[in-house]
Amino acid sequence: MEFLPPIGDREREVLTAIVETFISTGEPVGSRTLARANSEGLSPASIRNVMADLADAGYLGQPHTSAGRIPTTEAYRYYVEQLTGNARLSQENESIIHESLHGISDVQEFMERTSHVLSLISRNVGVAVATGGQKNALEHVYFSRLGDQKVLAVVVTRSGLVRDRVLRLEIPQAELDMAARFINENFRGWTMEAMRAEIARRVEQERSEYDRLMASVEQLYRQGALEEGENEQMVFVEGAANLVASQEDRKRLQQLLQTLEEKQKIADLLGAYLDTKQEAVRVVIGLDKALPSMSNFVLIGAPARVGGEVMGSLAVIGPTRIDYQHTMTAVSYIARLFDKVLNDSE
Repeated sequence: MEFLPPIGDREREVLTAIVETFISTGEPVGSRTLARANSEGLSPASIRNVMADLADAGYLGQPHTSAGRIPTTEAYRYYVEQLTGNARLSQENESIIHESLHGISDVQEFMERTSHVLSLISRNVGVAVATGGQKNALEHVYFSRLGDQKVLAVVVTRSGLVRDRVLRLEIPQAELDMAARFINENFRGWTMEAMRAEIARRVEQERSEYDRLMASVEQLYRQGALEEGENEQMVFVEGAANLVASQEDRKRLQQLLQTLEEKQKIADLLGAYLDTKQEAVRVVIGLDKALPSMSNFVLIGAPARVGGEVMGSLAVIGPTRIDYQHTMTAVSYIARLFDKVLNDSE
């Protein structure tokens, strides 16, 4: 990343005004426009000089000779660093969030609705990724025959995640019921990792005592019925249509929409840029290192925790001309709400 020279108070004020005006209008910003709104009463000529200095320093670009200036990527980064993080959501947006997330008690539904409400509030793409976490506790399992050599295994965790998997097995339904009852009675509340380790131990030591039961449990276990699926993530993406109006380059837009449809790429994108140890919202401007099709886009995201355990992540993806303060506040608010709602539901 290129490090640009520091700027003074006057330059900071002008640059902030340019960034916020461009975010609002989408049009290159001229000195006369800034002079009319400048609180210090600077003349257009003085502002032009400041803008020229900012351009020389790499903070402003000029799309056409006669046009005003537009912020560069570095200008957006500088602008974001100046935000205090003390802004509050409007009452209207708080109401939208609470109405959308009211009554939810599981991770999957929360994340699905979160992607929708983030796209609604930000008018960009809302993304939510739900993962089980390494210490996700078992609530119950259910096994059902689907036909010859097919068994549906459903695992429900206490965080509300539901994962199902079809296995190639030939086990009668009565034995599947016995196996499910054995697991539910003995391992409810155990972490998935601890449960699998204990079942593996019992399969070896208790085969003679529970011969038929343990044979069924062993088959289900070895076929992955109780695997946590750490690499299996539920990815919810909503609001891609919000980008259509803002993108003039139709080829780039098509590439972007294709990327958004490949949900694993979006999960990888959040994984690449969001640190699970971070406490605050992170803003990443320019996503081309992870996905070349997203070079002029920004990601504003945060991990989603229940207590100290990371259960996923949520983010907004949009063009660099995004309302940073508003979006950062919304992401932070929902991340905190996630912890509260899921903790209260336990």
